[in-house]
Amino acid sequence: MFMIRVLTLFVAAFCHISQANTGQNWPSFRGPSATGVMEGYGTAVKWDVQRSENIRWKSSIPGLGHSGPVIWGDRIFITTAVKDKGQSHLKVGLYGDVKSAKEENIFSWRLYCVDRRTGEVLWHRESHIGKPKVKRHPKSSHASFIACTDGNYVVAFFGSEGMYCYDSEGNLVWEKDFGILDWGYYRSVSAQWAGASSPIIHKQMVIIQCDVQKNSFVAAFNLTDGAQLWKTPRNDVPTWGTPTVYTGNQHSQIIVNGYKHIGGYDIETGKEIWKLTGGGDIPVPTPIVAHDLIYITNAHGGMSPVYAIRVSAVGDISLAKDEYSNEYVEWSYGQGGNYIPTPIVYGDYLYCCSDRGRLTCFEAKTGKLLYRENVSSSSAAFSASPVAGDGKIYCTSEKGHIYVVQAGPEFRLLSVNAMNETCMATPAISRGMLFFRTRGHLVAVMEDKFD
Repeated sequence: MFMIRVLTLFVAAFCHISQANTGQNWPSFRGPSATGVMEGYGTAVKWDVQRSENIRWKSSIPGLGHSGPVIWGDRIFITTAVKDKGQSHLKVGLYGDVKSAKEENIFSWRLYCVDRRTGEVLWHRESHIGKPKVKRHPKSSHASFIACTDGNYVVAFFGSEGMYCYDSEGNLVWEKDFGILDWGYYRSVSAQWAGASSPIIHKQMVIIQCDVQKNSFVAAFNLTDGAQLWKTPRNDVPTWGTPTVYTGNQHSQIIVNGYKHIGGYDIETGKEIWKLTGGGDIPVPTPIVAHDLIYITNAHGGMSPVYAIRVSAVGDISLAKDEYSNEYVEWSYGQGGNYIPTPIVYGDYLYCCSDRGRLTCFEAKTGKLLYRENVSSSSAAFSASPVAGDGKIYCTSEKGHIYVVQAGPEFRLLSVNAMNETCMATPAISRGMLFFRTRGHLVAVMEDKFD
């Protein structure tokens, strides 16, 4: 009986560990449902890359890619675009030049698989080779789309260079060519900026949002063979947000950001459920869901709203002039939203980190403004989206400084950590490790005390 009891406890413990590990997957942009939050383990406050303090490993990743890592179990997947000769020029910082980068080189679009524990590259696959079919913004790359995975399949989307599905060992399962997908400034069609709307996986579906200069759409494809399940046209200007899936008691839906058409679509059919008009005219942040509310923000062209929308929304829920709430819009602010980084809800609070590094904290349910503080004392630019865990929020500047902020209703900066390279990608968290994609590396950060 004693041995049976020991065995039972062992099996229970093993199952608990297995479930905990499964819950530590970071399968797509900003982790599970784009929340950006990963709990269950302690995470680092301070580290030093140059001295290798609290640095588990640092692996070289070639090419210019702004895509963050995605994680399933002990495998990390990351995309990149490698130039045949020399390095791609990257212009970071705060500026307003809309011109595209001039490039005539051959590029190799690749997917890398990296061991989470050691940083060893297990395999890489070349998805496409050739000259880019569209130009990019000087601050962008030809591989800004983040991969997605369910552990069995991994999907890499490269816009005009196609979408590719591999199994976990790197065998190509299927590929799709969408022709020219032109993300750029709608007021100047010659300004091509390349895309960043990443794919997501929901059950056996791959979902993409392609708001481009012509023939915009949101669509779903069969994960196992790439067959199109549905495709819904969208009347909108180019946008860069990743769609978010919500499944709950109201109606399961795919939620998208937009300028002319913020909205929700039925997962099974692609039919529009609700629509909201009014926002910045270059939407970049991804929608997020918490407390039965959908949080949408964007900025540019004179508008920078923040919306908190009930998940039960149906029909046209656009706000009338001088209106800040209605039947389905719980609360809103006309100004103060994000241009590039996706906001984050952590506990009872909504945090919006602007591209200028100003962190705004709201009560998530009521919209009450609690603080607005600059995380940096300098004029730093921020393109990566914040992530959170263990009571801390991590904000990544383009210059490669990671600002660690204490979560809560009062602003408290805990530390600033230098990565010593440009950082454009949103980091990931799994089992207490922080993973930062820099200009040339993938870096794993974890304090020794959390072993």
